[in-house]
Amino acid sequence: MTTASFVTVADSARDPDVDVWFAEPAGFVAVPMGALLSAPDVRDENVRRALAPFLDAAPDEMARQVFLAHLAQGQQLLGALCEVGTVHCSIGLHRDDVAGGGPPLLSLFTVSWKQTAVASRGATAARAVATAEGHTHIEYVELPCGPAALSETTLTPSACSRLPRVALLQVHAYVPHPDCRRLVVLTLSTTATARREQYRLILRQMAELVSFDDPLERGPGTTE
Repeated sequence: MTTASFVTVADSARDPDVDVWFAEPAGFVAVPMGALLSAPDVRDENVRRALAPFLDAAPDEMARQVFLAHLAQGQQLLGALCEVGTVHCSIGLHRDDVAGGGPPLLSLFTVSWKQTAVASRGATAARAVATAEGHTHIEYVELPCGPAALSETTLTPSACSRLPRVALLQVHAYVPHPDCRRLVVLTLSTTATARREQYRLILRQMAELVSFDDPLERGPGTTE
């Protein structure tokens, strides 16, 4: 049986300042980084009014304060991501088809820019992983948009970090820009390390759809 495929084009794809285009499979929801980072402090009265439906649904004042604290922490984390060049962030929620009936699988997808020394795109892709520590499953591939490097890392928070000691899988794709001065990094992170093969496949599919040329651009004489 064949089912129809539906593609939703985000408004950002038509932004004249966009330098890279990519696609996400079903199950990913973009985080409105601009709106969250430009919003006033969550303690601001206007923000609290906007969040009223969520706050009113909380069972008690303690739950409301916890929600606001998490939101403030989320703003701080997004700010930290922006400082290192992240321009897009999505949260993934998928059913575990392998285990069947297990809890939903969560992931975080980010798109970041990194400046590089001027070099050929192939050399930049190779250098991105050759100089990094702890990277495994390294591949050099030729994507439709040019050469790229794929790799993955598994990190575990240190005891002094106060974070849960849960292993975090990160699958990366390093895709050099045609200007040979920067590269875009796609990263898919998840604590579902047992599903690394599936997440590796998801990121590879995303990387294969990366384009540095506007795929929505219409040639002369074309119409809507």
